[in-house]
Amino acid sequence: MSRSTVPLWIFPLAIALVMLASAHLAWWLSLRAGYIEPCNPYWDGCTSISRAARHGLGNHLFRLMMLPCALLVAIHWWLAGRWLGAGRKPARAFAVLGMACAVALGVYATFLGTEGAAYGFLRRYGITVFFGCGFLAQLVFLRRWNGDTTTGAARPQWRMMAAVCVAMLLLGVGNVLGDALLQDRARQDRLENALEWQLGLLLATWYLLQAWCWRHERLHLSFNDP
Repeated sequence: MSRSTVPLWIFPLAIALVMLASAHLAWWLSLRAGYIEPCNPYWDGCTSISRAARHGLGNHLFRLMMLPCALLVAIHWWLAGRWLGAGRKPARAFAVLGMACAVALGVYATFLGTEGAAYGFLRRYGITVFFGCGFLAQLVFLRRWNGDTTTGAARPQWRMMAAVCVAMLLLGVGNVLGDALLQDRARQDRLENALEWQLGLLLATWYLLQAWCWRHERLHLSFNDP
């Protein structure tokens, strides 16, 4: 029997690239079709990611790309658990969080563009659980990795990934403060939309940094071919 190997870094890299490509392609297609107004969504907040991917060809493309991405997210966190020590409580914890994150992303992508109160509930809480569980999984991952004196916080990748998590937390705080301080609902919506795009960019950046980390560590998934 021969042994085949697959580098682990391709999984977080694929997740980051699919997230970035699907959101921006859907935005471009919706802009061309006239579903959204032209602007820089990262600063002007004229549209959310969900609205940009809700109609027409952009919706079909977004769903076609994000459903496999949900599977990649589940595989990624399973591999992360294997790397940091299968069977240990922290590893199991972020494996469960990662699976919840993947399922929530799948639910969100499946029902994006559908009508009805029940579907709206699934979309809204799907994306909330996706970002929430994904962020918690990242924190547990960094905490567990920090406990490894050979590959932990001494690495520049760890410090940069931690900085991205801090930035995501600050965006969340900014969103809460914006809702509390801004009296104009339209301005609140634009701020929330802009923060959503920025949060998505930071999330993709975190996966890119993890791909860099796993490539540096030369990690591979091996299996036997009959």
